[in-house]
Amino acid sequence: MKEIKRLLSFVRRAVDDYSMIEDGDRIAVGVSGGKDSLALLCALSEMRRFYPKKYEVVAITVDMGFEGGDFSDIHELCRRLHVEYRVVRTDIAKIIFDVRREPNPCSLCAKMRRGSLHAEAVAAGCNKVALGHHYDDAVETFMLNLFFEGRLGCFSPVSYLSNRQITLIRPLLYATEKDVLYFVRKANLPVVTSLCPEDHATERENMKELLNTLERSNKGIKHRIFHAMCKGNIDGFRLCGRYPDAGEME
Repeated sequence: MKEIKRLLSFVRRAVDDYSMIEDGDRIAVGVSGGKDSLALLCALSEMRRFYPKKYEVVAITVDMGFEGGDFSDIHELCRRLHVEYRVVRTDIAKIIFDVRREPNPCSLCAKMRRGSLHAEAVAAGCNKVALGHHYDDAVETFMLNLFFEGRLGCFSPVSYLSNRQITLIRPLLYATEKDVLYFVRKANLPVVTSLCPEDHATERENMKELLNTLERSNKGIKHRIFHAMCKGNIDGFRLCGRYPDAGEME
């Protein structure tokens, strides 16, 4: 599909710049059902056709246990992409909202979901896990850490988990949220609506809105923040000279 070409250009560049994929890799894609993870799944699936280093893709969904969760459309997408699909059934929602009644559930939820995803990836024989964090996510995370923790930090483009012996990679690092959304809409991907009652009620959503407001009055501010992260070698980011500039992000 022609809509994927732009997204693939960003993914290929990030994968090459950070050496995310090697011959023989078996990569688990964490598929929540949201737009980012579905776009990543399609991109990595398509890139198998021409990338010089041969790798396999496995899609893994962590079912939080919310009533009404339906992943049948994702299963069908994986069938069309010729990708193995695995669903991990959990009681995370019940534990967080019914048993513990967490007042601030997001941190614990994320930790439990990561644990389930990583364990299933290892069980599936994968040595890498690909996550759908994109360009805007990186800038937002950096600013959240600055505002609320008083530190300069972000997630890493590539990180090794010694306790699981798997490597986390973020191939969408150079793609903006706008790029991802455009592809998902054009490709008519089966985005699953989040059933979490805390969805969109987070500090991240507030930071997203703040940055969008600043971008409207200070064009290119996200680009300059990302550039500063690379120039400062923040958590594995580095100046590669080929990430999206302000013109590419239009």
